[in-house]
Amino acid sequence: MPTGSAWLHEEVGRRMEDRLQWIKRKPESWAHWEPVQGGLGVHAALAQRYPDARCLVVEPLAPRRAVAERALHRPWWSPARWNASPLQFQAPGEGEVQMVWANMALHMAADPQALLRSWHRALAPEGFLMFSCLGPDTLRSVRDAWHRAGWPEPAHAFTDMHDWGDMLVNTGFAEPVMDMERITLTFSSPQRALSELRQLGRNLHVARFRGLRGRQWHRQALAALAPMASDSGSDVALEFEVIYGHALKAPPRLDIQPETQLSLEEMRRVLRQGRALSGSSQ
Repeated sequence: MPTGSAWLHEEVGRRMEDRLQWIKRKPESWAHWEPVQGGLGVHAALAQRYPDARCLVVEPLAPRRAVAERALHRPWWSPARWNASPLQFQAPGEGEVQMVWANMALHMAADPQALLRSWHRALAPEGFLMFSCLGPDTLRSVRDAWHRAGWPEPAHAFTDMHDWGDMLVNTGFAEPVMDMERITLTFSSPQRALSELRQLGRNLHVARFRGLRGRQWHRQALAALAPMASDSGSDVALEFEVIYGHALKAPPRLDIQPETQLSLEEMRRVLRQGRALSGSSQ
């Protein structure tokens, strides 16, 4: 069980947090989905960006939740606690939050479509989802090395960003925006590279090696990583395709009947939506 977040996940979270400057919506409450996997460090930047927003931290596994509580809870005597946004360790109810923040979680889900439905259900109408995940070109050189050695896959297959976009729409999200970048990390030794790989998550491939591997395999794995030198020297280079996604939860459509009754709040929402649409068409 990890005691902290991987460096790569923290860096991706930092880059994703910087993208929030282009989003005008300010959530009154938001959900931080699995921060131990996605980045405990970036939580402070998010809390600073939305200082008045209530935050719900979602960690389904008890050991990870304990790690998150130790990292994110401030003691009662800390001055930083006095101005901090409210923090609760619980899953959001239906339509409870205006933002779901899920860094590096989607590619680790055994049933990603079920996870997308959970995010959609947690969001209020016109709330938004911010997520990132790994793409199919991640660790291509490691996969090639493992194939040459005759070993099972080192990681499960990662989904293409266009397929994620289709799944978002099928789940009920609107206006999905997807983009991708490639990040190459270099390490001073195969030992250091293998240590980093251990922090990035589990291998969910159905044909993965299921037993414990011994010292001989460890030596062979280090030897397989050694030829992956970067162009700038003898460092071991590992490549990652990082996918970023943003999508909205569309407001529910009115079911037009011969006679339709609307509450005052529903009427206000429909009128606001109509003004926004007419303004965007000008």
